[in-house]
Amino acid sequence: MPDSGAPGPRGRLDRAAWTERAEAHAARADALTAEHRARQARREKHPVHDFLFTYYGYKPGQLRRWHPGAGVTLEDAPERAAWRWYSPAPGSEALAPDAAAYAAEKPELARLVRLMLARTAARPGQFGCFGLHEWAMVYRTPEHRHEVPLRLGQAGTDAVVEQGELRCTHIDAYRFFTPEAVPRNRLAPTRESQPHLEQPGCLHAGMDVYKWAMKLGPLVPGELLLDAFELARDIRILDMEAAPYDLSDWGVEPVRIETAEGKAEYVRRQRGFAERGNDLRMRILDAWGPAPLPAS
Repeated sequence: MPDSGAPGPRGRLDRAAWTERAEAHAARADALTAEHRARQARREKHPVHDFLFTYYGYKPGQLRRWHPGAGVTLEDAPERAAWRWYSPAPGSEALAPDAAAYAAEKPELARLVRLMLARTAARPGQFGCFGLHEWAMVYRTPEHRHEVPLRLGQAGTDAVVEQGELRCTHIDAYRFFTPEAVPRNRLAPTRESQPHLEQPGCLHAGMDVYKWAMKLGPLVPGELLLDAFELARDIRILDMEAAPYDLSDWGVEPVRIETAEGKAEYVRRQRGFAERGNDLRMRILDAWGPAPLPAS
């Protein structure tokens, strides 16, 4: 992959400035994860909010670690000398996240992340799925991923799938479809086709912006990482509000996508998430550095 930039040319922060930002970041991250950490301490599970920590596998401690972004020099930062993908920069004990070092160590991942961010942002959003991917995961099966009842019962849930059209473009949702639901989908997404099918209207693609930001580690400014986490959190709420489950015990009001009103609400919020997701994708690419974007 082409050089994504060397340490140092994108600005400098003295120790007082960068420690202040790091502390503010940690406080914001702690606030975002407080309820999850409290549930963990009580050994309680939540069918909506645990997802970002269990599915993606990133712990609250990882989320609270602040980085300045690729090429931003931290002055007087000797404690970061052993941190991964930090390289010496001009100045006394100055260090900066090194995009070129990251690309040299992880060329395939670097290329994939850039492809996913750039190509997804460049495509028009698709807004006709109405969240039926979650319904396809319980279609015609008595075994469900969540131990909560179906809002419409099994027969009613199956009828919604059969009366609609499955248009899922995301492999990591599609791979959980029941065998009976798989042939009903307009596409058959694969891991290989993912860079060619991902589009900004997809809720799971929007949540994945957080995943891509986390994979880039110190190349992404901490504040931007937390923005991506907040987007993923907000999307997850809609994902479960529109799901077939009865989550009233957790205070979740359903978006009834089996109705015209529910479909309209889903699309309205879906469009908002697509805009937020594309804004974050472009901000991540900008923070990462000036390497050319892959062709669509």
